[in-house]
Amino acid sequence: MNIPRLVVAAPSSGAGKTTIATGLIAALAARGLAVSPHKVGPDYIDPGYHGLAAGRPGRNLDAFMCGPERIAPLFLHGAAGADVAVVEGVMGLFDGASGRGELASTAHVSKLLRAPVVLVVDASSQSRSVAALVHGFASWDPEVRLAGVILNRVASDRHERLLREALEEGSGVPVLGSVRRSAAVATPSRHLGLIPAVERSAEALRAVADMGELVAASVDLDEVLALARTAPPLTAEPWDPAGEVTPLAAGAVRPRIAVAGGAAFSFSYAENTELLTAAGAEVVPFDPLHADALPEGTAGLVIGGGFPELYVRELSANGQLRAAIAAFAASGGPVSAECAGLLYLGRELDGLPMCGVLDTSARMTERLTLGYREAVALEDSVLAPTGARLRGHEFHRTVCEPGAGERPAWGWRLPDGPRTEGFAGAAGAENVHASYLHLHWAGYPQLAASFTAAAAAHRAG
Repeated sequence: MNIPRLVVAAPSSGAGKTTIATGLIAALAARGLAVSPHKVGPDYIDPGYHGLAAGRPGRNLDAFMCGPERIAPLFLHGAAGADVAVVEGVMGLFDGASGRGELASTAHVSKLLRAPVVLVVDASSQSRSVAALVHGFASWDPEVRLAGVILNRVASDRHERLLREALEEGSGVPVLGSVRRSAAVATPSRHLGLIPAVERSAEALRAVADMGELVAASVDLDEVLALARTAPPLTAEPWDPAGEVTPLAAGAVRPRIAVAGGAAFSFSYAENTELLTAAGAEVVPFDPLHADALPEGTAGLVIGGGFPELYVRELSANGQLRAAIAAFAASGGPVSAECAGLLYLGRELDGLPMCGVLDTSARMTERLTLGYREAVALEDSVLAPTGARLRGHEFHRTVCEPGAGERPAWGWRLPDGPRTEGFAGAAGAENVHASYLHLHWAGYPQLAASFTAAAAAHRAG
């Protein structure tokens, strides 16, 4: 299968990859093309902007959590029916999982996809040196095809001329565009990065449109498309959620699984809900900021990541829903909660009452906890059996006290020693699994099958 594609990378974080990638997606979509947006790594926020620009879900390609062998299949699944795909990289081009060489880096994913790479260079503090920078990145790994450069934050016509002359003389990599500094396309940030698109609504749509207009006026889109079309066919078969899970037995009642969403719980991977559906569940989204009850007939509850600390007053004030969730957990209803979901299920967050399902309290801190984790399940749960080994990701500035229950969810090792973390059931909430660990279920599809089976059993009981 051949889908024209390219990877947007940079020498380091902060060079403007998200602006350029989102602008490319928007500009190509404005031409009437079906654009498939993707993001390397575990990021939830950038894909939200990509999705606004493309009109279809932004999807992640994480070789650490899902395995290198699944990258091309997941890409082909997400890009089905697209005219072109744009893949935004993570950090610097060659930065991957710490201590594991190229694993999960943008370069690694570009090789797995056999995709040409466009390097976004922040030119704001350099001129002729840009040629040495690009030459170094182009020659570092001969298996990575660095096929074009987009100059970002260029100050003036003269600055652009100096940059182009240096690159023509010393790098051999063509310049596809030169983007001027622009405050109009700035996306506001806070403690965990960019503000998610779902929270900005009309403002986010305007920002995405501005990015598209800026890129369309500054980048040779015909050259970009020509470059994307040089990507050779991929021999992998598209990932199919129906082929990854064992569905419920014939005649079994389809359980309804409620999935939290909205501004407070905006972190999710599209493949997670696709796997639940393939396993036999009816997935029903709801917004805890506005719903006063769980969806009727809920047999399972999934509460993913997000920013409950920013909506703690609204979440706390919604006592009806908090009580409904506590009652559902007490009735034996299966619950899967990640990060924000963990905070919501605790006694309190920053001193305000939460659902009270778990005997833990959370608060904001100044310390960022960030990184990949290799985890082992320490207890049987609605997600995984004891001893199951999974790879996930932590990303938060909060702390729970205590951080683990009598039945911890996971164990993993950090440089300073072993850790136990999370809750794999608790007194009066035996079927609750809550943890800081974010999981991409495409890497472990049995999670969806196990959780759907638990929901079906709860419904039947």
